[in-house]
Amino acid sequence: MSLVAQVIAQSDEADRFLSRTELDKLQDFFKTGETRLKVAQILSKNEQKIVQEGSQRFWKVIPNTPSNSGDPKKTALCQRDQAWYLRLITYAVLAGNMKPLDDIGINGMREMYVSLGVPVSNIGSCMRSLKEVATGLMSREEADLVKPYFDYLIRAMY
Repeated sequence: MSLVAQVIAQSDEADRFLSRTELDKLQDFFKTGETRLKVAQILSKNEQKIVQEGSQRFWKVIPNTPSNSGDPKKTALCQRDQAWYLRLITYAVLAGNMKPLDDIGINGMREMYVSLGVPVSNIGSCMRSLKEVATGLMSREEADLVKPYFDYLIRAMY
């Protein structure tokens, strides 16, 4: 649910008009709209580069991991998951909140990795590498906007 839908739903549930604070939240959200769209475009356009370079950085830090085992199928599956998380971050940026990460991504995937024997902390480390590559493609304002979404995901994997 986007920030706009969230604010409206809260106000409607309370059977009242939007408060000044809620209106200010919406105004701030709309002011960052162009930047959020630009960030989404950068992440979408550069998804393969971010995943490839992020994986290389991750493997330098943690070389003994399923994605770097020499099994091309495992590597492809891990990189597919990395691209999926990158897409979820894009959704969260556009929505203006963490809800897409919570609803779609964090809890179920964490449990799946544990059941498969994949060290969950590796996912956090890998996301940190993806964050470095992604934010390196952005202006400071764009990077500042997207960093909290990466950080939220990274913290969830430790």
